[in-house]
This record gives sequence, C-alpha cells and structure tokens, in this order.
Amino acid sequence: MSKQLANQHALLTGAGGGIGVAVARAFAMQGARCTLVDIALSPTPDVERLIADFRGAVQYIASDITQTHTINPMVAQAVAAFGPIHTLFNNAAVFDMAPLLESNEAMYDKIFSVNVKGAFFVMQAVLRHMVDASTRGAVINMASQAGRRGEALVSHYCASKAAIVSYTQSAALAMAPHHIRVNGISPGVIDTPMWAHVDSLFAKYEGLPLGEKKKQVGLAVPLGYMGSAQDICGAAVFLASADASYITAQTINVDGGSVMG
Repeated sequence: MSKQLANQHALLTGAGGGIGVAVARAFAMQGARCTLVDIALSPTPDVERLIADFRGAVQYIASDITQTHTINPMVAQAVAAFGPIHTLFNNAAVFDMAPLLESNEAMYDKIFSVNVKGAFFVMQAVLRHMVDASTRGAVINMASQAGRRGEALVSHYCASKAAIVSYTQSAALAMAPHHIRVNGISPGVIDTPMWAHVDSLFAKYEGLPLGEKKKQVGLAVPLGYMGSAQDICGAAVFLASADASYITAQTINVDGGSVMG
C-alpha cells in the first residue's frame, strides 16, 4: 500500500512533545521527511527517538518563533536539508490563565507573541516559500475548542485561538489562486504533558484538588473521556494528503463532540 505522504516534506512547529511529536511520527510513518521545530536548544527524548526510528528522514531545528527575524533562516535551513516544504503543521503555542480582572500585560504579550504573532509569521514565511517554489502545499493551523467560545479564566488563550481560526480562513482565500490549501484543527481537551500545568492553574483559581479539573473536563466530553495526541494524527494526515485536495478554509473539530458546528 502506498504511503499517503511519500516524497513530501513536512515542517512542524511546537514539535518537542505532545501533539507535535505525535503528528510528526504519523507523518513520517506515511513517508514524509519531517523537520521538527521547537524552542529547546537540544531535541527532547521523544524527538531523539523519532530521529533514531526514521534515520535520515527527520531533523530537529531549535528556533524561537517569537523572534521573527529567525523564521526565514529556519525555513531556509529546513529546505536546504529536505527540499521544498509541502506541509506546515503550525502547532507552537503556550497556555496561561487568570481571572480577567487580574490578568496583566505580560500574560497577554506571552500568549499572543507565540500563539498569534509567531504562528502567523511562520505561516507567512512557509506560504511565501510554497508560492515561490510553485508547491501546491497544505498548511494546518492548530486552533482549539477554546477559540470557539470565551472562558472567564482563559480570555487571552481563547482569543489567541479564535485569531488562528480567522487567519486560517483569510490565508485560505489568499492562497486559493496558488492552489495552496489552508485548514485548521480545533482539538478539545487532549491529555498531554501540558495538562499538568493547566490542571494546577485551575486548582489555584477554582480551589480544586489537583487532578479534579482534569477528571471533570474528561467526563464533560460527550464521548466521556479526554482525547490523546494520537487522536489528532488522523485528521492531520488527512488534511496534509491528496484526500483533502478540495478542502480549504475549514477548521475541523477533533474534540469528542464538545463543540458542534
């Protein structure tokens, strides 16, 4: 059986662990060469295992996407090693929360610098490369169910992910004449290492025991449990593949039924 992403090059940000590295493994298993990008100077153990498992087809680049002057060199380094980029999995993000009246400018700047500014300029740089290379590529922006609604304690993060949904639509329309597809994935509550941090913040602000919020949100999902990073992989491979050749400007909910429409 032929692999869905054979002979393609995928660039993935926020790929040091969790959803990013899970999707990178799924892409590699489907034949893609993968450039993994994250802020850490050295690859994490998860990334090292991926590099070892797909020797010669996976590379790691350390990059801080909030430093926008580093984005074009990062893209150039990826292309120099693995050729033109066919897919961008635009995943880098940070999370923080506080009551609205206690939130400050530093929290706002931290979240929007990564989740919106960094994500936009990575997308722009890769799209410019795709246009210049005449690549009929695909961009997959990572949104969130938080971008579909407001939450009292999570205002900046919700707004940042709503911006990703909007940028996905605008970029898709801008790139349609170039036959480049731009879509998004909106995960629900996904059980990744980041949830320990999220759970501790809810415990602080809602007066809950550690682990209680995680239990609550899992039970609140219509399917009855939190998703895993693996649950994102199928949608990501599909959107990167020729099977999604007539799909653009969409943000697909992968959330166990939490958000409808």
